[in-house]
Amino acid sequence: MNQVKPIVGITMGDAAGVGPEIILKSLANEEIYNISRPLVIGDSKILERAKSFVNSELIIESVTADLIENLPYNFGTVYCLDLNLLDANLPIGQVSPEAGHAAFEYLAKAIELAKENKINAICTAPLNKEALHKGGHKYPGHTEILADLTGTEDFSMMLSAPNLKVIHVTTHVGIIDAVKMINPERVYHVIKLAHDTLKKSGIESPKIAVCGINPHAGENGLFGYGEEDEKVVPGVKKAQGEGIDVVGPLPADTLFFRTVRGDFDVVVAMYHDQGHGPVKVLGLDAGVNITVGLPIIRTSVDHGTAFDIAGKGIADEKSLIEALRQAVEFAG
Repeated sequence: MNQVKPIVGITMGDAAGVGPEIILKSLANEEIYNISRPLVIGDSKILERAKSFVNSELIIESVTADLIENLPYNFGTVYCLDLNLLDANLPIGQVSPEAGHAAFEYLAKAIELAKENKINAICTAPLNKEALHKGGHKYPGHTEILADLTGTEDFSMMLSAPNLKVIHVTTHVGIIDAVKMINPERVYHVIKLAHDTLKKSGIESPKIAVCGINPHAGENGLFGYGEEDEKVVPGVKKAQGEGIDVVGPLPADTLFFRTVRGDFDVVVAMYHDQGHGPVKVLGLDAGVNITVGLPIIRTSVDHGTAFDIAGKGIADEKSLIEALRQAVEFAG
């Protein structure tokens, strides 16, 4: 494969949401073609319909998998690996089993192509979890599908916003279950994933900070039942013993501020909202979701399908553009 510019497979996500619109808006940016060879994996007829939403004059060209490596990838043309799964009149802004199933199939095809080295990275537009389930695929989201279809057990979600990166020990589970799932080995593995990922991105010795579970990181047993000492501290010490520059557990209420200030390169959050909240306050429009630990590269927007504004042409493409940039960066 020609490695001058990486081929990035962009999955269309839930076609009833804003995915098709933000894809077209992003691919109207010539920079994307200057740094990559973008390939949409989805339905050409849905992209054609979305052109009217965003007043796009881009040309949509349907292609087959055997052509991927030899396409010209000219700016002005959107190349779509057309899986032809959906009706052109799919209702906009509604939960649809058909759209949920199609979103799964787009991702499954992208994973297949990445495993075969026909594309260099995957960048995903958002899917809808309810539609995914109604379409017959009982996964919490993209991350778990990627892990399952690549046979990956040790993985995590990293969110990136301006001046802040956060990686998660647990994600799509309730808070009570999250606390039960946190253990020293998982904490260690997530620290190691963060360290290795940031080294690949060019940071020679990443500075890592680990959140506590309880307010004030337990404050020496004042809050909670010793969860920090039992579940977090041993994992931190194991990573420190391997020479990783990591500290914690530290109080989450000040740690994110310190990281934005520049004290640390990444925060290890214990559960979903502990990490997601600060990132989305800082950069919902420009936030990026990176799945680390996979044998393939995957980045994503850090927002949902936005059914309430789908079809109106007002969805912001900044997050997808940044996700494409980071896919290219990690693809080397």
